[in-house]
Amino acid sequence: MNRIAERFARLKRDRQKGFIVFIGAGDPNLEMTRRLALAFDQAGIDVLELGVPFSDPLADGLVNQLAAQRGLESGTTPVKVLQTVAAIRRDSQIPIVLYIYFNLLHRRGLEIFVAEAAAAGVDGLLVLDLPPEESENYEALMRESGLCAIYLIAPTTPDSRIELIVRRGSGFIYYVSREGVTGMQASVSDTIGQMTARIRAHTSLPVAVGFGISTPEQARTVAENADAVVVGSAIVNEIAAHGRSADLTERVMAFTIPLAKAVKEKRTSP
Repeated sequence: MNRIAERFARLKRDRQKGFIVFIGAGDPNLEMTRRLALAFDQAGIDVLELGVPFSDPLADGLVNQLAAQRGLESGTTPVKVLQTVAAIRRDSQIPIVLYIYFNLLHRRGLEIFVAEAAAAGVDGLLVLDLPPEESENYEALMRESGLCAIYLIAPTTPDSRIELIVRRGSGFIYYVSREGVTGMQASVSDTIGQMTARIRAHTSLPVAVGFGISTPEQARTVAENADAVVVGSAIVNEIAAHGRSADLTERVMAFTIPLAKAVKEKRTSP
């Protein structure tokens, strides 16, 4: 079974909420990406999203844009990201999703990249700028390789399109809780409960909620309605602040673990 599906099945069985972490691959370098991945696994993080650096990350706010820039400056390429995933797999089975833009898949060759990702130990792809209406060949390749095709739903997505998106997705649905780009926010959206209910009316896939969550209190609030909580920019910001520190891993984990604990405090109904 795919590691993402397996993890969410286990979470459901244990009546637990999931915690998903996003970091930029190669920020500050790929060896540190590998070390952080192993530390996240040891801390019980459920899924790791690795942002593949791209020169025009249009869905990202400033914090993640700068992470992509640092990743490019450290020499990170899609092929090297896959090599790093393979290195992580020697010590860890943490589910891994690549957060990526379609240009990078197209440049490598879609069929080649999907096959290489599966061989390296990737579990799913979240292609930010690939709408499901244009993804038939992509989805077929993903199914053949055993990878999850993860799609985004926004607050502005109408019910008719929610139904289309969830029918095409696998692994989990990523609900973007705010309009616009990634980034930390002072408060969480007050429509998360309403939107997650609308999504669940069309699918039994887990619903992960992200964009703007940066404190344990916010994570705890979001976990009341989400199957999983995604935190990215706030953790990336810690990496930016301490990227040159010898104890970077320890600092990032000190920030991340309270977020994970806040999510895990919430239990699903029997």
